[in-house]
Amino acid sequence: MIRVGLGYDKHVLTEGRRLIMGGIEIPFEKGEDGHSDGDVLLHAITDALLGAAGLGDIGSYFPPEDQKWKNADSKILLKTCWSDVKNAGWKLGNLDCVIALEKPKFLPYREQVRQSIADNLGCSKEQVFVKAKTGEKLGDIGQGKAVEVWCVCLLESKN
Repeated sequence: MIRVGLGYDKHVLTEGRRLIMGGIEIPFEKGEDGHSDGDVLLHAITDALLGAAGLGDIGSYFPPEDQKWKNADSKILLKTCWSDVKNAGWKLGNLDCVIALEKPKFLPYREQVRQSIADNLGCSKEQVFVKAKTGEKLGDIGQGKAVEVWCVCLLESKN
């Protein structure tokens, strides 16, 4: 059996926060404003995996109103959920992710981000792909006010 999951997340970009994508800090004057560390890429991946496995979503696991998760490392959130997905009998086929971000350029960090995600999931880098698109100066993405991510995953039954 195979299942597909779709994950999505969006955060405002603000000064005084770090920009973290896939567990990697990317130098920039703004970062994601979120309850945890704001890593929109790992949040979208986590939701895609949980959705494909039918196990809920990141908000049901780590409610934003729970102060225990304030500034939490999103790698830990991902690993916790991924453990539950694996324990439910699933293995990863692949992930394909799109980041919508006007600045900074993502391409110089792509391979490092792919490796970080693969390391956190215990899979090969070839199972993970991440690409970025700009907002072409349109809307909150194009004006540099926000970042959003979509992720699809394919899970395969271990049986």
